[in-house]
Amino acid sequence: MTLATATKRSARKRAPGPGRTDHGAWFLVLPALIPILILSVGPLLYGIALAFTDSQSGRTEPTQWVGVLNFQDLLHDTLFWDSFRIGLLWAFGVTVPQFFLALGLALLLNQPLRMRWLARALAIIPWAMPEVVVGIMWRLVYHPDAGVLNETLSNFGLGEGKDWLTGTATALFAVIVVGVWAGMPQTTVALLAGLQNTPRELHEAAAMDGAGAWRRFRTVTWPAIKPIALAITALNFIWNFNSFALVYVLTQGGPGGRTRLPMLFAYEEAFRYGQFGYAAAMGCVMVAVISVILAFYLVGRLKGGDEA
Repeated sequence: MTLATATKRSARKRAPGPGRTDHGAWFLVLPALIPILILSVGPLLYGIALAFTDSQSGRTEPTQWVGVLNFQDLLHDTLFWDSFRIGLLWAFGVTVPQFFLALGLALLLNQPLRMRWLARALAIIPWAMPEVVVGIMWRLVYHPDAGVLNETLSNFGLGEGKDWLTGTATALFAVIVVGVWAGMPQTTVALLAGLQNTPRELHEAAAMDGAGAWRRFRTVTWPAIKPIALAITALNFIWNFNSFALVYVLTQGGPGGRTRLPMLFAYEEAFRYGQFGYAAAMGCVMVAVISVILAFYLVGRLKGGDEA
């Protein structure tokens, strides 16, 4: 028997056949799987179960199973659906400008500029700051009496100072501006990575064929970064829709609920009014909406997988 034949037989003995599972692989996966099950899947299942109960804070009686009663009440809760509408406006209002501004910044930072390393470092500063710090900083910017924004507008004769965060007509717009500023760096980094992985030879060939800047972007750059753009946009929409800390620090949902996002509404129901079961039902509705959005996204990716 030759050495090659012995090696092949040994490999066939070690390799699991069809339908067989290599149990040793599970021991390699478990260290990463256990924290996910404990910290993500477990709380999610508990929250879903809680949505079908009448759980409340400070209640001496045992928690009872109420079925879909919380969801029935939720269907007629105009305040929740109003917050849902505001959440969609916020998510779209932040995600769309965030993408286009980040794309422009990524294209700029991909150029051979002087001190490009410094510009790239400055571009990711908002990403490195905690949302609470960002919220406090922008509250100072928007301050009606001593804020930088009102002072600048007054110096240029563009109007008197406004109370941006407490005005019913300006609060949501002001918060959206902060959301765009705070979330743009991560989108910029993702798109910049895609731009740097685009073969330079394709741009050079397109330029030799007489293609202008817009045509090169449309035929070379965009097809190369399209998968990354779709992925980061979907993730940004989900993150923005589930925002809490930034808006809470800025406005706490005011004025008059004009910036009360669904997460803020659920938080108030749970920890201000003690309606844990009802708040869990809100969370289930939000999870369902995000799941539908992800399903449409994945279906679109699968249909266009060959093109991407």
